Amino acid sequence: MKEKLRDLVVRLYSRRVEGHLDLAQVPKHIGVILDGNRRWAKASGGTTVEGHRAGAEKIRELLSWCDETDVEVVTLWMLSTDNLDRPPNELTPLLGIIEDTVRGLASDGRWRVHHVGTPDLLPDHTQRVLKEAAAATSGNTGIIVNVAVGYGGRQEIADAVRSLLADRAARGETLAELADTVTIDDIAEHLYTRGQPDPDLVIRTSGEQRLSGFMLWQSAHSEYHFCDVFWPAFRKVDFLRALRDYAARHRRYGG
Repeated sequence: MKEKLRDLVVRLYSRRVEGHLDLAQVPKHIGVILDGNRRWAKASGGTTVEGHRAGAEKIRELLSWCDETDVEVVTLWMLSTDNLDRPPNELTPLLGIIEDTVRGLASDGRWRVHHVGTPDLLPDHTQRVLKEAAAATSGNTGIIVNVAVGYGGRQEIADAVRSLLADRAARGETLAELADTVTIDDIAEHLYTRGQPDPDLVIRTSGEQRLSGFMLWQSAHSEYHFCDVFWPAFRKVDFLRALRDYAARHRRYGG
């Protein structure tokens, strides 16, 4: 009885927050650090794999909420480069869950799936799933869903610089010439998210208050929202609170 009453109160509060939300102030690009799957599983008496599965199921809900509020780009940090060092008995099933999730996003028909990360760090079958999902959804007109798998912010910047150097070398430009002319925009054109707007809002669940290397270049002027709940327990009301918090801020962009 208490649980039903609590759920009713949360739904009513969620509707109230949503009713006062100014869609003109909604962020166009949201980055989400999906943190807390393992701790959620431990707290609920489940296994690590069950925690990762519950976290994967939450992604569809999040994207539906984003659809309702006119968000255009969502970046989901699903697997960092540091996570690749986890023991095989955890990493292997996690990669399987990620692959199933990406296939599900692609088959939904609404969203454009785009991989951000270093493909060469991932197993061949994971690379194949990511490429197939991107190809199958390239013609969709819905939200761009960046799946950050095998992603690290420092690695992205290193890859961007490497790509820039290779591109200019192919044009016959010398290293000295590049050093004299390279700009911020030149590097940005070689990031995983080239052509996309930088994230307006970055959300991290589980109570941790750090970026851990997430979109280090792109988040220079982002607003941050840290939420105490573990990712599998993230609710629509938590999402709406993040949007309300964002709308209440005055973005200065360093000015």
